[in-house]
Amino acid sequence: MVKKILVIRFRQIGDAILSTALCSSLKQSFPGAEVHLVLNAGIAPLFLSHPHIDKVITFTGEENKNIVKYIAKVWRVVRSEKYDVIVDMRSTTRTLLFPFLSLFSAHRPVRVGRKKWYSSFFQNHSVEPGAGSMVDKNQAYADALASLAPIAKKVKDFSISVTAAELQAMREKMEKGGVDFSAPVMLVGVTTKLLHKRWNMEYMRTTLRRIMERYPKLQIIFNFAPGREEQDAKQLFAELGSPAAVKMEVEARSLRELAALCANCTFYFGNEGGSRHLVQAVGVPSYAIFSPSANKNVWLPANSVPAAGIGGRNLPLSSPDYYKEFDSITPDVVCGELFPLLDELC
Repeated sequence: MVKKILVIRFRQIGDAILSTALCSSLKQSFPGAEVHLVLNAGIAPLFLSHPHIDKVITFTGEENKNIVKYIAKVWRVVRSEKYDVIVDMRSTTRTLLFPFLSLFSAHRPVRVGRKKWYSSFFQNHSVEPGAGSMVDKNQAYADALASLAPIAKKVKDFSISVTAAELQAMREKMEKGGVDFSAPVMLVGVTTKLLHKRWNMEYMRTTLRRIMERYPKLQIIFNFAPGREEQDAKQLFAELGSPAAVKMEVEARSLRELAALCANCTFYFGNEGGSRHLVQAVGVPSYAIFSPSANKNVWLPANSVPAAGIGGRNLPLSSPDYYKEFDSITPDVVCGELFPLLDELC
């Protein structure tokens, strides 16, 4: 009988959010089991109170950087929890320490991981994710456990839980920032953490001008992180003429607040990234612009939440045609696809 399952994800917000669909599949297939998820400490608050994640195990930046502390914590986790199944979604030389060290415990789990040339020694089942979206690829780890129990359902919906109190607190904060909830509110990912994934800022400015002209009642909130992203957003706001439609006073101060902000919005438009995944995870429709380095077919999973987007050829950043390909996604092309979606909301 499977009593405890450990899922190792780490990585950034978007990857971790998408992994919740796998956690849901495992929880429904092994309803009597606890599902534990390993994450970087910085993003862990997002996953609290998720109905299919019983425990979040975090690693701080210091623990990740200090190999002695990292190994010691991995050993404590696998020894104390006595997992029946370990699912290593990354199978890097570091994450493989979880299945490897479990071999020295009295309770040896079933070990599932990604197939790599160096990983098979540590695994009972080596998985090749195959084609499809990242959610589809992740479900291959559940398939590998079919010998233990029938996989009840391959869950497509990835989700983040937001409490009623969090929603209300953010709603009040948005109202203080000038938001009128009798009209639609659009969250806009105007910039990105990585510059090579940021859509042409002149194109973004042109597109936002067209949006405000066509939908005068639409309220806009810029989503950005402190630092350069904030500078990008404030510069764009100034270049647009500091329009009243853009509510610059509304900001999320934490990931939990960001989730509540997303859930209180009507629609998301902008650059693809972790925030766009978060929007879909709280049930809000979206339209995203994908850089050549982000395959739309992989990073735009189809489920019950309407989500659309545009991307060009998938090219590595080293390609001489990378930015030419990115710039081929013009405001005319984007507005041609985006406006029919906004027409239904505004």
